Amino acid sequence: MRRRICLSLLATGFWIGIFAVQAQDKKEAPVVPPREGKSETYALFNGKDLEGWEGHEKLWSVKDGVIIAKNTEPIPVSTYLLTKKNYTDFRFTGTVKLVESEMHSGIAMWGRVAPDKGDKYTYAGHLVMFPSGWGFYDLYGRQGLGVDPEPAKKVGKQHDWNELEILAQGNRIRVVVNGALIADWRDPEPKRILEGPIGLQLHSNKVPQEIHFKDLKIETFPKDELVTLKK
Repeated sequence: MRRRICLSLLATGFWIGIFAVQAQDKKEAPVVPPREGKSETYALFNGKDLEGWEGHEKLWSVKDGVIIAKNTEPIPVSTYLLTKKNYTDFRFTGTVKLVESEMHSGIAMWGRVAPDKGDKYTYAGHLVMFPSGWGFYDLYGRQGLGVDPEPAKKVGKQHDWNELEILAQGNRIRVVVNGALIADWRDPEPKRILEGPIGLQLHSNKVPQEIHFKDLKIETFPKDELVTLKK
């Protein structure tokens, strides 16, 4: 009898926990308005070298106006090419391509450089993934952020160039891929949002990878509009 009661209590606790997680996932996110600051538009990448960026020199290079992320040896911890400047509200535009491997890459933001996680240039914060899985991820935090990847899969290209726009304002992230709006999400926990660098991801992997980035631009404290959206 005592054993059955204990098992019943454990089962009850399990389901209470599940329902609590589901309620947390479904709770409506607060609306944090866009932050105010000086609006500037400029190239993040000069097309010639990695001035303004930092990362492992053996993994990042520039050729013919393209930033190349490439590894031949295993990458134990995801590593990033990071802007030396920090950002909160911005519009990021660029063209990105997965050349080799099927592992996703991504654009990291709203976080911090996290050498305590095993790599001098790894990142803890938000990640907008491309291509493969697409979606959003909270690096060293909540993990998957529940953004449906299917709209991006319909317009994204697995091993070809993708035009990408990320509009980050307040606690809201909107993403346009190849002219189509594929995500519009507000963080339900805005205290997690930090002023931090933007990072280009080279994912942890046991196999060779190659990812290309070009035409990278940023607009700080941008207007509330999607400039690459095709109507």
